[in-house]
Amino acid sequence: MVAIAYTVAFDGIEARLVEVQAAVSPGLPSFTIVGLPDKAVSEARERIRAAFGAMSVAMPNKRVTVNLSPADLPKEGSHFDLPIALAVLAVLEVLPADELEGVVSLGELALDGRLVSVAGALPAAMAAAEEGRVLICPPACGAEAAWVGAVPVIAPQGLRQAVDHLTGRAPVAPSAPGQVVRTPRLADMADVRGQERAKRALEIAAAGRHHLLMVGPPGSGKSMLAARLPGLMPELTPAEALETSMIQSLAGMLTDGGISREAPFRDPHHTASMAAIVGGGRGAKPGEISLAHNGVLFMDELPEFPRPVLETLRQPLETGEVVVARANAHVRYPCRFLLIAAANPCRCGHLADAARACARAPQCGADYMGKLSGPLMDRFDLRIEVPAVAIGDLEARPGGEASGTIAGRIAVARDRQTRRFADHPGLRVNADASGPVLDEIAAPDSEGRTLITRAAERLGLSARGYHRILRTARTIADLDHSETVRAPHIAEAIGYRLPFAAGV
Repeated sequence: MVAIAYTVAFDGIEARLVEVQAAVSPGLPSFTIVGLPDKAVSEARERIRAAFGAMSVAMPNKRVTVNLSPADLPKEGSHFDLPIALAVLAVLEVLPADELEGVVSLGELALDGRLVSVAGALPAAMAAAEEGRVLICPPACGAEAAWVGAVPVIAPQGLRQAVDHLTGRAPVAPSAPGQVVRTPRLADMADVRGQERAKRALEIAAAGRHHLLMVGPPGSGKSMLAARLPGLMPELTPAEALETSMIQSLAGMLTDGGISREAPFRDPHHTASMAAIVGGGRGAKPGEISLAHNGVLFMDELPEFPRPVLETLRQPLETGEVVVARANAHVRYPCRFLLIAAANPCRCGHLADAARACARAPQCGADYMGKLSGPLMDRFDLRIEVPAVAIGDLEARPGGEASGTIAGRIAVARDRQTRRFADHPGLRVNADASGPVLDEIAAPDSEGRTLITRAAERLGLSARGYHRILRTARTIADLDHSETVRAPHIAEAIGYRLPFAAGV
């Protein structure tokens, strides 16, 4: 006899259905799991034995074989414990095998039979909904999985309760979705005095998702400005929130079952490894660039990051997805994020101050910024200098606009882009536009076209730089409530693409 249960294996944010086939045959007592299991799946045998003992269920003195199909798909993670246990219980006739036909299950088993939280409940619920099957998962994952809403989510406390539910002895009520998480924003743009150009650049960056590089001496306010960016970002749409939450679920970050409509903000330290930034490691987990999907990735002290890490950002910044290549699989994760980077002009940070600069100035500045390759710099739509502010000027200047006021303008500009790209699937903001679509939405007037043509010749702009100016100008026009990209919009966009001044 063969009994079949169903679970999922994760391929990026996609959950692929897996058949868990269990069979008992004559032979020496053994418990074998086949189908490309990793170490965590292979160790399920001992956890299942102990959980069966807690239920007073004895393993048969025969050969028990479990096959995870398709056999050529790698199986990773402890969430295979529950479906394997259910399939074995069905083949032992502890529960009817046909009760597993309409069920997708996942969960790690404790030695006493309790169900322990696992990552990926939300994508698993999506896969179960597509198959029209009920999802059974640990209680800590129930609220998270219930957000899908298309199928019931059953979250028993342990293996015994799962069996009682499937046999009808003690049905478990479906789980309810968790709460919408809202984080209070304590940092406000009104706290920033001066730096009007930098604040304007942040507004443009948030409105059109244009990558921004800020260069300035220590203490000029680069990190302070970036920390206030979350308060400017528009609320995620339901589709974006679900997509972002699926990545967070795979990373095990939705522990309370709540889903946030706020754009994620990630700020990794410059000592982070390539696997931490791009993704990979055990289980090919998503990296920081994917965890920042639909949100912001802030990279402070950008030249201090290892150069191989910086160079791996070039393709994800252009395509909006990253491929984590492994020996036996390629895993894709989405990563459409707004990159905000900050850097000192040199290692000591005081290149523009002759009294404080090191003896190697200005060569030290060229060497330090030279760690950033030309192709990477070309991917920043906005490049600005953030000068130091004197204490006397700081005290004399009033506070600026509140974050709520700026966020209101950004929301209006984003709404214009949403309506503009309604007939273009895959395009959400101006930074996504390219080819004929960009030519259509960002065609400048005659004065603007003359201006950008001259700038391209004088500055030696690449085709990428030329198009990025057009995208930025389109966002500036949206903030100006203008349907047409005019010469002032082009001029401001060009001003953010100028190379940094020598010695600064």
